[in-house]
Amino acid sequence: MDAPEAPLPPVIYTMENKPIVTCAGDQNLFTSIYPTLSQQLPREPMEWRRSYGRAPKMIHLESNFVQFKEELLPKDGNKALLTFPFLHIYWTECCDTEVYKATVKDDLTKWQNVLKAHSSVDWLIVVVENDAKKKNKTNILPRTSIVDKIRNDFCNKQSDRCVVLSDPLKDSSRTQESWNAFLTKLRTSLLMSFTKNLGKFEDDMRTLREKRTEPGWSFCDYFMVQEELAFVFEMLQQFEDALVQYDELDALFSQYVVNFGAGDGANWLTFFCQPVKSWNGLILRKPIDMEKRELIQRQEATLLDLRSYLFSRQCTLLLFLQRPWEVAQRALELLHGCVQELKLLEVSVPPGALDCWVFLSCLEVLQRIEGCCDRAQIDSNIAHTVGLWSYATEKLKSLGYLCGLVSEKGPDSEDLNRTVDLLAGLGAERPETANTAQSPYKKLKEALSSVEAFEKHYLDLSHAAIEMHTSIGRLRSAKFVGKDLAEFYMRKKSPQKAEVYLQGALKNYLAEGWALPITHTRKQLAECQKHLGQTENYLQTSSLLASDHHLTEDERKHFCREILSFASRQTDSPGQKIVLPLHCFAQLRDLHFTPSNAVVHVGGVLSVEITLCSQMPMPVQVEQVTINVHFSIDKNNYRKTAEWLTKHKTSNGTINFPTETSPLPAPQNNLPALELYEMFERSPSDNSLNTTGIICKNVHMLLRRQESSTSLETSSGVALEDGAHVLKCSGVTLEPGANRITFRTQAREPGTYTLRQLCASVGPVRFVLPHLYPPVQYDVYSQEPQLRVEPLADSLLAGIPQKVKFTVTTGHYTVKNGDSLQLSNAEAMLILCHAENRAVIYSNTREKASDALLRVQSSDKVTSIGLPAAPAYHMIEFELEVLSLPSAPVTGGESSVLGMTESHRKHKDTQKAGQCMATTDHKVSIDCPWSIYSTVIALTFSVPFRTTHSLLSAGTRKYIQVCVQNLSELDFELSDGHLVDPDSNADLRLVPLNAKSPQHIRSKQSVFFVWELKWTREPPPSLRCRFSVGSSPASGGRLSIPLKPYTYEFQVENFFTLYNVRAEILPPSGTEHCRTGSLCSLEVSITRLSDLLEVDKDEALTESDEYFSTKLMYEVVDNSSNWAVCGKSSGVISMPVAARATHRVHMEVMPLFAGYLPLPDVRLFKYLPHHSAHSSQLDADSWIESDGLSVDKHVDEQPDGGGGRCRGSAHLASGGEHRGLPMPRLQALPPGQVFNASVGTQVLVIPSKDDHVLEVSVT
Repeated sequence: MDAPEAPLPPVIYTMENKPIVTCAGDQNLFTSIYPTLSQQLPREPMEWRRSYGRAPKMIHLESNFVQFKEELLPKDGNKALLTFPFLHIYWTECCDTEVYKATVKDDLTKWQNVLKAHSSVDWLIVVVENDAKKKNKTNILPRTSIVDKIRNDFCNKQSDRCVVLSDPLKDSSRTQESWNAFLTKLRTSLLMSFTKNLGKFEDDMRTLREKRTEPGWSFCDYFMVQEELAFVFEMLQQFEDALVQYDELDALFSQYVVNFGAGDGANWLTFFCQPVKSWNGLILRKPIDMEKRELIQRQEATLLDLRSYLFSRQCTLLLFLQRPWEVAQRALELLHGCVQELKLLEVSVPPGALDCWVFLSCLEVLQRIEGCCDRAQIDSNIAHTVGLWSYATEKLKSLGYLCGLVSEKGPDSEDLNRTVDLLAGLGAERPETANTAQSPYKKLKEALSSVEAFEKHYLDLSHAAIEMHTSIGRLRSAKFVGKDLAEFYMRKKSPQKAEVYLQGALKNYLAEGWALPITHTRKQLAECQKHLGQTENYLQTSSLLASDHHLTEDERKHFCREILSFASRQTDSPGQKIVLPLHCFAQLRDLHFTPSNAVVHVGGVLSVEITLCSQMPMPVQVEQVTINVHFSIDKNNYRKTAEWLTKHKTSNGTINFPTETSPLPAPQNNLPALELYEMFERSPSDNSLNTTGIICKNVHMLLRRQESSTSLETSSGVALEDGAHVLKCSGVTLEPGANRITFRTQAREPGTYTLRQLCASVGPVRFVLPHLYPPVQYDVYSQEPQLRVEPLADSLLAGIPQKVKFTVTTGHYTVKNGDSLQLSNAEAMLILCHAENRAVIYSNTREKASDALLRVQSSDKVTSIGLPAAPAYHMIEFELEVLSLPSAPVTGGESSVLGMTESHRKHKDTQKAGQCMATTDHKVSIDCPWSIYSTVIALTFSVPFRTTHSLLSAGTRKYIQVCVQNLSELDFELSDGHLVDPDSNADLRLVPLNAKSPQHIRSKQSVFFVWELKWTREPPPSLRCRFSVGSSPASGGRLSIPLKPYTYEFQVENFFTLYNVRAEILPPSGTEHCRTGSLCSLEVSITRLSDLLEVDKDEALTESDEYFSTKLMYEVVDNSSNWAVCGKSSGVISMPVAARATHRVHMEVMPLFAGYLPLPDVRLFKYLPHHSAHSSQLDADSWIESDGLSVDKHVDEQPDGGGGRCRGSAHLASGGEHRGLPMPRLQALPPGQVFNASVGTQVLVIPSKDDHVLEVSVT
C-alpha cells in the first residue's frame, strides 16, 4: 500500500480475490508494517469450524488490506461478499497523552461512530509501541496509560479488542512474541467475522432458494447469489466447496429443464428459450468470462451462454483440484445434455449451429487439458478424452454433409450461403486464441473453407479417433468410427477404401451379435460390392439381406430380385457357377425316411422327405434340389441283416437339424458357464491340508479369442462335391416358410449311403449346405434266407403241449409252391398237427401281405411242413404245438426210465438251486429248400415238477411219503397217483393213504402222497419203488391227445426198526418238579426189537456161548442248550442181538432255564473195533475219552428221506495213529433202524426260589 489515498480499483472476480480488511488511523504506520504483516498472516493454518455438522477444515487466511472509507461499508440490501469488509482495524502509535486527547481520541470516536452507523461490530484497535519515540520524549506517561485510556474509552467490556504490538520492525524475542499474539488475535477475529457473515449469507441464500416456487423468482438472481458464495470459497482456496455450489446450480437448472419438458415450466425459463444467434463454443482460457456473466446478470443469456459460463467455472475449479480428466468427462456429458435441453425447450437453432458449437467446444476442452498436462499423462488417459475426439469427428462430418463438402460435385450456392451464415455465427476470434495457430476457431473455419481442407481435417480426426479407440481396446467404437469413414468414402466414390472399414465393422458386429448394426452394415457393404463388381460377394450379401427380418418387406424383395435377376441373365449366357452357403437362402429343418428305419433291401424303394424352410420373402423357382450321397461298404460285414440294422436305427425315421447355422452368430456374452471345482492339496506324511483353491476346468473355452471366430464375408468358401450317387428333385418352387421336398431312389448295391451335401440350384447360383449334421445314413442290404424257431412262452414245459413259432425270412430267395420244411422226428418229442394251422406272410416292414393254410404231414421219422408261396424279402410266420414226454431224474444211480430213450437227451443237475426246474434238450434237424445243408435247432424243455421222497416211522410201522412240488407258473391237476414195487415182492404191500379225487396243485406249491409199508416175513435190505401220477393243466381245455403220466423212481434201504430209544427225566427225590440249577436224573432205555438179521452181520457183531451181541455207542447232546449234562455224556455198550433186550443208562442233568423244556437228543452209533493186535488190550471207555475219537456230525443233518441210499453218508474214522494207539471207527445207524420214542416230550422246570433274575425258555 504505497499510495493508500489513491482510489480503490474495481473488483476483479478472479481467484486472486482476498477477504477485505479496512485500515484507519495512521496510514504511514500501517504502510511500514504491511510487508511483514502480509507475509506472516497466512503462515499458520486455522481450524475453521462450520455449522450444520460440516467437517472442520484447516485454512490459511489471507487479506486484502485497504484504506478505510465509509463508501466501503455495506449498505442495506447489498449481499456481495467479495466487497464486504470483514474486519476494521485502527492503527496508532500515540504515546503522548496530550496528542491522544487532542487528535487520536476524536479520530477514534469518529471511526467508531461510522461503524456503529453501519452496524459493523468487527473491529480491532492496534497500538504500536516504539522504543525510539520513548527516548525522545521524557515527559510522557508510560505506554500502559495510553492503552488503558483507549480500553476505558472504547473497549469497556471487550478489552481484548485493543492489541499492543511492540517494536514490530525489530528482530527480538519480545517483538516475535508480540507479533505472535497480534497475529493470533487477528486470525481469530477475522475467522469469527468471516464465519458469522458467511453463515448469515448462506441462510439468506437458502431463504431465497426456498422461494423458487413463488411468482417472480428469478434463477439468474439466485445464480448470482450462490455464485457469490462460490467466489468466497474460492477466495479461501476451498475449491471443492466452490465446485459444489456450481454443481448445485447445474442440477437445479437441469431439473427445471426436465420439468419444462414434462409440462411443468417456470416463467423465468422463457429467457433461455430465445433463438440461438451465437455459437462460438466454450471459453476456458480465462478464469471468468465476464461477458457471459454480465449477460446472466442482466437476464439476457441464452441456454448456451448459461451452460458455457457454468461449465467454464467448473472447469477452472477442477483444474485447481488437479482433476483434468473429470473435465473431459463432464464436457462430454454437457455437450450431449445441451443438445437434449435445446430440444426440450424447443429453442430455435439454425441448421449446423449446434454442430459448430459442439465441435468448437470439444477442441477447446481438449486444448485446455493439453495445456495443463504433459504428453505422457495425456497418452495414459486417452480413455477420458477419446469420447471428445469421436464427438468432434461426428459433428465435423455432419457439417461437411450440411455444407455440401462431401458430395461428388462439391458445394452449390445454397451450401455456400449456409457456410457463410455458420461462420458469421462464430463471430470474431477471441483475443486469447488469436495468436494460436491451431485454435478451434481457425480449424473450423479452415475445414469449411474448401472440399480438400474438409477432407484433410475429417480424415485426421477420424484416424486419430480410431487409433485412440484401438489403443485402449474399444474395438466396437473404433469400428463405428470406421463405418462413418466408409460412408464418407462411398460418397467420395471410393468404394475400395470403404470396403475395408465395412468388413471390419461387420466382423465386430457378427462376433458380438448386434443384429441391427449387422443389417445396416450389410446394406452398405452390398452397395460397395456392387460398385466394385464383386458378383459372388454381392450375391451372398444380397441373400443374407433378403433373409433378414430386420429389413422391410420391400427391401428384402429388392435384394431377392437382385439374385433372381442375375440368375436369369446368366441363364441366357452360361458362365461360371457361383456357390453360396445355403443358410442365407433356406434352412434344413428335418429329414424323414420311408421306411422309417432307413433300411431297405436291394431293389427296394427308399423315400427321403426333407423340410426346407425358405428365408426368401417371395416364391423362388428352384431348377433342381440335389443331395450328394457317399457310398461305402462295411469291410467287416457288408451283408448286414434287416434284424441287425433295425436294432441300430432310429424308430421314427425323423432327424431334426439344429438351427445354429443362422446368419447371426451367438454373441460373446453367451459363453459357457464357469465350471469351478474345489482343489485341496494335502501333505503325504500326515495328510494335513497344505493349500486349497478353486480350479476352472473349462478355462480353454472361456479364454479363447472370440473376435476371430467369425470370418469376413468376402467369399463363401463352399465347394461342390461330385459323386456317382445323387438324389435329385427338379422344378421345385420354394414358398416363403416351410416346404417339403421328396426324393425317391431304388436300392441297387448293398452298403451304407451317407447324405453329404444339399444343393439348391437357381440358374448358375448354387446354394450349398456343405455338411449335414448330425450325420444321415441309410443302409441297403442283401440277405440270405433264414429259419428261426423260438418258443412263444419264456420257457417250454415238458409233459403238456407247447406252442413254437417258426419264422422264415426269405431274403433274396423266392418261396415257390411245393417248397417245404422237412423236420426229423425226435422220439421223446412229438409235433402235434392241427387242421386249422395257418401261415401269415409279412413284408420287410412288418406289413401283412397275405395268409394261407399250413400243410403239415407227419410220418414215423419225418414231419413235412409245406410253405406258402412268398416273394423275396418277406417273412413267413406260423405256429406249431410240440410235446415233450415228462419224467423225473432217477435217484440211486439208475437212469433207465420208461419213455426216455433218446440217444442225445440229457438231464441237467436236477438237485441244484433247489427251486430251479430240471431241463431237457431236444435237437431237431430241419432240411430247408434253399440250402443243401440241414439246420439243427435245439429246444429246451423244463420239467415243471420236483419230486422227493422220505421214510417215516411209528415204532415198527413204516410209511413212504412222496412230495410233488410245482416249480412252474401254471396250475396243474394231479390224478391217479400210484406207488409200485417193480420187483413185485409178494411179502411186501404198499397200502395207499391218499384221497381218490384229483389233487389241484398251484404254482410254487406242493402235494404229498403217503403209503404204508407192510410185510409178512423178514423185509429185504432195500426196496425199489416207482411213483407215477397223471398231470394236466388246470385251466386248459380238452387236449387233443392223451398225456403220459409223470414218473419218479427211487430206492429205500435199511427201513426196518432195530432199536427203540426212550429217555425220561425224574426230579430229585422229595420234589414234584425239576428246578433250575438242581440236578435231575436222566434215564435212557435202549431196547432191541428183533433178533439177528442180515443187516446185523458186520464187524461189530460178536458171538458168545449163549447169544450174539454188538457194540453200540450212545451220545446225549442238547443242541438247544437247555440242559447241562453232568459226567459222561457218551459211552459204549454191548447190546445183545435178541428181541426185547434192553440196556439202561443213568446220568445226571441240570436244567438251565425254567419252563417246558424238550429232552436232550440221544444218538446211537455202531462201534467198529480197529483191526490190530492192540485192539483187544484196550478198554472201550479209554477210546471214548480219547481225543482222537471222531464222530460224523453230518449224520444229524440228514433229511427225513435219508432212508434212501446215500453214497458215503457214513464217514468212517480213518485208521491213522494217535499217540501211538489205533483209532476206533464209528458208523451212524440209518434213521429207519432207530426209533426215538421220546421225540416231542417236554419236562416242566420251575425256577428256583432264590433266583433274582428269572429266565424262562419257551419252545
